[in-house]
Amino acid sequence: MREVAEYQVAIVGGGPVGLGLAVELGLRGVRTALVESRTEPQRIPKGQNLTQRTMEHFRYWGVESEIRAARVMPEGYPNSGVTAYRSLMSGYSFPWWRRSTVNEFYFAPNERIPQYETERVLRERAAGLETVETFYGWTATGIEQGGQGVAVEIGTDTEKRRLVADWLVGCDGSHSTVRAAAGIPEDRSDHDRKMALLVFRSTELNHLVSGFGEVSFFKIIDPDLDGYWKFLGRVDIEGGWFFHAPLEEPASDDPRTLHRLLHDAVGAEFGLVLDHVGFWDLRIAIARQYRKGSVFLAGDAAHSHPPYGGYGINTGLEDARNLGWKLAAVIEGWGEDALLETYGQERQPVFRSTADDFIASFIKTDREFLARYDPAEDREEFERAWEDQRASAGSGVADFEPHYEGSPLVFGPEDGTSGAVGAHSFVARPGHHLPPTELSRDRDLFSELGRGFGLIALDASPTEATTWRTAAATLGVPLSVVEDDLGGERQRYGSRLILIRPDHYVVWAGDELDGEASAALGRAAGAEAAKTRSG
Repeated sequence: MREVAEYQVAIVGGGPVGLGLAVELGLRGVRTALVESRTEPQRIPKGQNLTQRTMEHFRYWGVESEIRAARVMPEGYPNSGVTAYRSLMSGYSFPWWRRSTVNEFYFAPNERIPQYETERVLRERAAGLETVETFYGWTATGIEQGGQGVAVEIGTDTEKRRLVADWLVGCDGSHSTVRAAAGIPEDRSDHDRKMALLVFRSTELNHLVSGFGEVSFFKIIDPDLDGYWKFLGRVDIEGGWFFHAPLEEPASDDPRTLHRLLHDAVGAEFGLVLDHVGFWDLRIAIARQYRKGSVFLAGDAAHSHPPYGGYGINTGLEDARNLGWKLAAVIEGWGEDALLETYGQERQPVFRSTADDFIASFIKTDREFLARYDPAEDREEFERAWEDQRASAGSGVADFEPHYEGSPLVFGPEDGTSGAVGAHSFVARPGHHLPPTELSRDRDLFSELGRGFGLIALDASPTEATTWRTAAATLGVPLSVVEDDLGGERQRYGSRLILIRPDHYVVWAGDELDGEASAALGRAAGAEAAKTRSG
């Protein structure tokens, strides 16, 4: 006999991804349990670079202002970096990775705060949601999947408990207990390296790098590292820093070795105090499937990669947003079960593209450059090539535009494929993120779209709007209709009618719907995916 589920969704892993998913579900009234082994966030300054899209999630979850208030850097301090050759003091450097260059295509500008502050804000948000119950200090020790549900054994040093839920999501990191228990294999790349992570304080370093101006992080490329980076970043402007780099020798926590590692990267000696020393494995790994029965994977449990470009936390939070509305749709009864299959169909290709077209490409490009050019052999040739590197330094931000053109939920091109490489545009394109626009009469489009589907209806007749509302009511699909004229910035969308998913990706755009509104809404709710699965 199947046990009665206490919860509709159980989440194992309460880092930012698990917390974000819990908040997403809690705001939708889903009974959720969150299990996290740590009683407090780990005070290591990782996951600091929050993209514009991630800040949209925080706005959606009602914590954008709290996230920005939690910053430890001064307001407005640039979230940009510098690339340097061999060391910061080598004389060869150029600006790199200015995320703010694509701010205009999103409903919120980017931000930079340590992950432990992000977690603190999300913990407070989750605590205020009646349908979310948290188990901090508890560890998942066993998982049993049977029938249509799953049971999770959790415990502390003194207590044990069994949680029963309809669905389980593993957000428990790259060494995921949930992934292992579900028997989901992962594929790994050949980018396996042992890395050191150092957190330290140094006001002397502040003075050494003052000539670079207001810069948040530094990437150092070195011929001896075969394309891998030394990476130095600010935690605050008072002298807080973090550093990670591949090791050329066995891992050692000898302070003299670690100090030398830092001094070589900077190109000068300076005083410092180490606060944290850790070691980790650099690798690119991806689960072969993101769902198995009632179990899902999200964040590093589904995919992991080196922190090159700041994709990790942002990719994981997009997983949470994508999976959250789909789970709620099925629980509420208006979403097809096949809708849940599209979570992996959409998110896995985006991560593969992120790993191949950006992270691995960065390593390959730097490796080839360093093997080809050397100022000690031909300074003039090196400097010409270095200038070419400078000219292309900003392309990584502009070209990173995750989309779902190949998803069965959207009316994308027939030959469309989902991925992370794209181009930002104000045109409303099926499968792509909805860019912002101004509404008339000082209305806010982001707020008016609501938590369900949204229809932007520009210069639409009363009959058109009624047709969509009636179709949504018949299907039981939540739909907000945002009506306005086709003036001002709204002309940039290129369409009068635009159907938006709950995660603000475009489903369909056009001037006249070719077919019934119910067919478009049904597809967005998983009807087409169901046909594909049954076929």
